[in-house]
Amino acid sequence: MLTDIEIAQQAKLKPVAEIAAGLGIREEELEPYGRYKAKLNEALFQRMKDKPDGKLILVTAINPTPAGEGKTTTTAGLGEAMAKIGKKAVIALREPSLGPVFGVKGGAAGGGYAQVVPMEDINLHFTGDMHAITSANNLLCAMLDNHLQQGNALGIDQRRILVKRCLDMNDRALRNIVVGLGGKVNGVPREDGFIITVATEVMAILCLAEDLEDLKQRLGNILVAYTCGGQPVYARDLQAEGAMAALLKDAIQPNLVQTLENTPAIMHGGPFANIAHGCNSVRATKLALKLADYCITEAGFGSDLGAEKFMDIKCRLAGLAPDCVVVVATVRALKYNGGVPKAALAEENVPALEKGIVNLKAHVENMRKYGVPVVVAINRFHTDTPAELQVVDGCCRELGVPYALSEVFGKGGEGGVELAKTVTAEIERTEGRRRFAPLYEDELTIEEKIEKIAREIYGAAGVSYAPAAKKALPDIKALGGDKLPVCVAKTQYSLSDDASLLGRPSGFTVTIRDLRLSSGAGFVVAYAGDIMTMPGLPKAPAAQRIDVDASGKISGLF
Repeated sequence: MLTDIEIAQQAKLKPVAEIAAGLGIREEELEPYGRYKAKLNEALFQRMKDKPDGKLILVTAINPTPAGEGKTTTTAGLGEAMAKIGKKAVIALREPSLGPVFGVKGGAAGGGYAQVVPMEDINLHFTGDMHAITSANNLLCAMLDNHLQQGNALGIDQRRILVKRCLDMNDRALRNIVVGLGGKVNGVPREDGFIITVATEVMAILCLAEDLEDLKQRLGNILVAYTCGGQPVYARDLQAEGAMAALLKDAIQPNLVQTLENTPAIMHGGPFANIAHGCNSVRATKLALKLADYCITEAGFGSDLGAEKFMDIKCRLAGLAPDCVVVVATVRALKYNGGVPKAALAEENVPALEKGIVNLKAHVENMRKYGVPVVVAINRFHTDTPAELQVVDGCCRELGVPYALSEVFGKGGEGGVELAKTVTAEIERTEGRRRFAPLYEDELTIEEKIEKIAREIYGAAGVSYAPAAKKALPDIKALGGDKLPVCVAKTQYSLSDDASLLGRPSGFTVTIRDLRLSSGAGFVVAYAGDIMTMPGLPKAPAAQRIDVDASGKISGLF
């Protein structure tokens, strides 16, 4: 059996100009990065702005497990399958972070015969967007420390600095550091730390900005610190936003690539969904809606994280409304939720499946709360038995939700035809009857918004606040945070904030340990449980298996 990278390396790619031409993109609207990837420039956005939008399909999933769900694989395969049934579709995905690539989760370009290519480029440096975001964030940090060194005219309280340096790599040793050691010429000593690039506010801003001017304004609005007198200090006070925007002038343009079956894919931005808002850029999604009849996008991790933030943050701020939500699940993952250990997931276990399928029910019911039709995609494995598939069938019938078996991993677009037909039929059936609305109103307080998410989406009995969160609330409210949506950072492995609670837990309390205002991005981050903004590498990281030969051919990349 071929690995993902071996399949990708055998692909017959078309020149990116040919992919662009199929979408009606002109030569002067394309900025090539080699033969198979390119950026889409502002001229295309201007030409497309008055075109009607296509239909927006969101792909999400149940809570992730070690068994895998295949959300990105399903997204890529659905895009391929749309072409098989004569529909014009563009998939819009996030860019992978190097952290998971070299860690344990893997990349974010799909798998099997439903991948986005060139796979090695996408999972490594791609077009340099991650590096540009890292540089912009770290420039802000350098300018802040330089301001302290040069006399601190703004009176910044170094104990209340809110921004941290970043690196697009899992490196737990950098979570907490001390900078400025070595004497007066080396800066002002203070505690600092690193977060992973995809968790930075700069990443969130890039993904929510409408254009370069909006990006620059948002960068200037980043709250970086407080003065000794308790006044806020923004990036614009350090005169940093212009240079930061200059570093991001190319990164703000979406990237065009293709699937293994040469269908178009736009990849742009990559915030994690467990510690950020988990969606690709607004620019990429809006452009895809102009270029095709269907835009198929995804949101990270389970629907309790990425999809909730897609609906309550991205759609709210960008004026988007999804036409259908696809919830991806596997029989294996549902059995894991029912208590089956990873080593035994290939064995038939109907009782465990019946126990664990409550996780799927929760995600379907939650997505319906947004007034959008839902379709279930069962990512089929060869170990799935007729008895187990009958349980899934019964569950979906009980919920009254259409579902389709998906075999895109092994068959590419052909394996997703049933899913593509089911999704398009559901969109057509509900035309004129969809009433999308976010979960909560802007007017609610921060606490009321968090309470609504915790009870309605997670199934919690209530919310408690640690001292740090309670202390942060008045300052955030004083700066207008009450008017903003909330981005909850929590574990992806459970509907709760405790990774060990599988299935559909109840009676638990969500603990908010801290709160932070992302004033440039336009939301409040609530940190739940023990979630980390700088992940660490596992005992045996994927990096140990990755290699390159004398000819430059990469191996071991999944």
